[in-house]
Amino acid sequence: MQNVDTTKYVIYADITAEGIVERPDVVGAIFGQTEGLLGSDLDLRDLQKTGRLGRIDVQITSSSGKSSGTISIPSSFDKVETAILAAALETIDRVGPCIARIVINRIEDVRASKRKYVIDRAKRILVEMFDENILETEEITEEIKQSVRVEEITHLGKDSLPAGPNVLDSDAILVVEGRADVLNLLKYGIKNAVAVGGTNVPPTIADLCSKKVVTAFTDGDRGGELIIKELLQVADIDFVARAPEGKSVEDMTQKEIVRALRQKIPVEQVLDLYKIKSQPKRRRDLTTKRKSLIREKPLCIKNAAERAEAIAPRRIVPREVMPRAVPGAIQEAEEIPISATAPEPVPEPEREWFRQHVDELDGTLSARLMDRNHNVLREVAVRDLARELKESNGDVNGVIFDGVVTQRILDIAAEKGLEYLIGAKLGNIAKSPVCVRVLTKEA
Repeated sequence: MQNVDTTKYVIYADITAEGIVERPDVVGAIFGQTEGLLGSDLDLRDLQKTGRLGRIDVQITSSSGKSSGTISIPSSFDKVETAILAAALETIDRVGPCIARIVINRIEDVRASKRKYVIDRAKRILVEMFDENILETEEITEEIKQSVRVEEITHLGKDSLPAGPNVLDSDAILVVEGRADVLNLLKYGIKNAVAVGGTNVPPTIADLCSKKVVTAFTDGDRGGELIIKELLQVADIDFVARAPEGKSVEDMTQKEIVRALRQKIPVEQVLDLYKIKSQPKRRRDLTTKRKSLIREKPLCIKNAAERAEAIAPRRIVPREVMPRAVPGAIQEAEEIPISATAPEPVPEPEREWFRQHVDELDGTLSARLMDRNHNVLREVAVRDLARELKESNGDVNGVIFDGVVTQRILDIAAEKGLEYLIGAKLGNIAKSPVCVRVLTKEA
């Protein structure tokens, strides 16, 4: 038997014989033909008795009158002596009555195999056992963070809706789908979210939506779309934000959440997208009155002096000069401030220049930013219109777009000093600055 405690090398050899031989014949030939060849110190019988040489293992088979097989001999000698023993095996030329030939195939370093095993096993131990401890620590940390977030969650109304701690105190809130969405938003410091808990919107949500500026923030799947449609019917929401297609709010990173909220769109455009009728006038007026204190006030960059300077020429133009003026200019001099419910009528000659743009944009959900000479500066998607206006540097004089003129777009236009907004429809406008003309394609 091979002694695993002392074996250093294993000699592997191939044997072929011109006749039929068996294992005892091969072993006898090895001992008989090497006896006295290497001296008494390397006699194979003595070495095997003292344990310096292991058991000689022979595997041999016979076919078509010839025999072939393998020989393996464990050795506890060093490299030089093991090589001498291996070379001695190749001197054997007969096995029994048959001519035979032995060729050394390889010499295996048993210690190298053990070292390889030690290295591979150490790698597995390092990956499996130490990683288990690391994961355990991460689980403990995550459990502590989770418990802190759970403690921050409050429950609103008789429906016990999961919500962040700042929902009741905040003027603006986020309406999400479930408890996991609220937890994920709390993780990134957003504490004004409340969950509807399914497609059946509870009365508590409807009551909150009537008092606050509301953004519906739903998953990017079919369920999120159904929740938006129900919110549009039973509650008063102001904006809609969606997670990326196929992704849930609970799985979003902080960067993805911020991007989605920045790309929110006004509810009027969503109503138009889903072909949902707008709210009744009585309910819209009531909602406007409730939210008037928390909406941003319309801004106009023109101060009193600039406004007087802009309006004065229209008021001091003599009557005899007016017939020679451009019809549009006469109309502007006589018009009254825009009402909150309907756009001003525009004379047919003045309307002609933008009619082509309105027709080309119809159904595209795009917007064209115009300069003072009625030339198109650039064309953007309606959902990016607010951001484009905020980033403009004063070169935009007006906007023609295939969308709803909302309070937010109107406020930004006034802040940037735009002269006109031409949209597809007029949304729920609470206050309209006099420095911006609002037109629609139906006007």
